[in-house]
Amino acid sequence: MRRHLGTFCAVLALFLLAEARPAPADPVLIAKRESVYNNIYIFKEGPIVTMTFGHNRALYTETVYDTRDELALPSRYTRYMTAVLAYAGEVDRVLEIGFGGGRTAWYLHKTMPDLQVTSVELDPEVFELAKRYFGVRLEDNFNVSIEDGRRYVLRHRTQWPVILIDAYRSAFVPFHLLTTEFYKLVKTRVRPGGAVAQNVEPNTMMFDAALVTIGKVFEHVDLYDAGGNVVMIAYDGPRREQARLASTAARLDGRFGFKYPLSEMVAQRRSVERLPDTAALTDDFAPVEALRAIERHNRKLDEFLKGKW
Repeated sequence: MRRHLGTFCAVLALFLLAEARPAPADPVLIAKRESVYNNIYIFKEGPIVTMTFGHNRALYTETVYDTRDELALPSRYTRYMTAVLAYAGEVDRVLEIGFGGGRTAWYLHKTMPDLQVTSVELDPEVFELAKRYFGVRLEDNFNVSIEDGRRYVLRHRTQWPVILIDAYRSAFVPFHLLTTEFYKLVKTRVRPGGAVAQNVEPNTMMFDAALVTIGKVFEHVDLYDAGGNVVMIAYDGPRREQARLASTAARLDGRFGFKYPLSEMVAQRRSVERLPDTAALTDDFAPVEALRAIERHNRKLDEFLKGKW
């Protein structure tokens, strides 16, 4: 009886302790901007700051920042974008198209201080909010150009060992950053032996078409399941054998001490052996399947917003 009473008291104490704890704070809207390109909302929930393009955070989250740790990448896909480093090996510079809150670029900058990081962001309001709320600032080897990403690549003939593409407007990658012509242009800016990583949301209407398009421009494409997003890594030349990829990742991990080890990520590699049976995207042609998918997606979005599912 005494033992049961002691157990009951312990459970009661834990219950009362849980009841005494304050409830998690609701997210607070701390900034809002209507730019030419986006409706931008900044929310704060405890130590977590979130940038969204659109008020619905579940649909349009752009960047998540943990103010307690400048190297934290709460969004899993941003970690997997860095896996591309293992494909390129020796990396002295990185080009990022789509800065957003700047967390991926800042993580690379602080982890690899000699790396030249150049980001391109279309929306000047996004960049201003990133500097104010997301702990980034211009420094040596860390630069941001306010310009359309495709236009930047067209104007600059620099070749990069790594190019990151993470540009979104609301829930979608801008169409002109998904076409055959764009990928062919990017291909000319990739240094021999280098690679390209692009974040694509797999539930949008463009995923299969984007995979086919990049897969017809580059010789090889690998996919990484990044928890709701997919990171595509494309490259030319000899196929990266898994053992070589793992060895390069381990060497870079040892050298830089990545918070998110490259070795763990490249172990999740999924090589694309056969492309989906759909048409590639071009600047002047969007497949009918994509247009139908847009209609289906918009219908689902409307149902979601009306609380029907």
